[in-house]
Amino acid sequence: MKRVWLHSGVWFGLVGASAALTHMGVFALLRHHWWPELANVAGFVVAFGLSFVGHRWLSFADSATALGQSFRRFAVTALAGFACNEAAFVLFYRLLNWPSLLALFLAMVIAAGQTFVFSRFWAFRR
Repeated sequence: MKRVWLHSGVWFGLVGASAALTHMGVFALLRHHWWPELANVAGFVVAFGLSFVGHRWLSFADSATALGQSFRRFAVTALAGFACNEAAFVLFYRLLNWPSLLALFLAMVIAAGQTFVFSRFWAFRR
């Protein structure tokens, strides 16, 4: 059991980092042309597909849930994580006046913990 958690956690980190870099890249390209909050939404949308595929087939490869069920659950999980991300981003960027990339990075770190727990115990439950 411990080995499964380690394997799952390593893949979760790698897939999550790839999705986060994708998210941040889209955000960085758009933040000067759009409101930063909308650039954050665009980054999330682009990274969502990469994240689902990676988590389904790598992080939680031993999932007992059907593909469609996992997708629906992951969508809810990801949207909940994004709500957390956007709220933290607005707090850091608008209220605390932090630089946008730093605010986004910290918001993504906070949301990642929530997303892992929801993914492990619900979206890709074993």
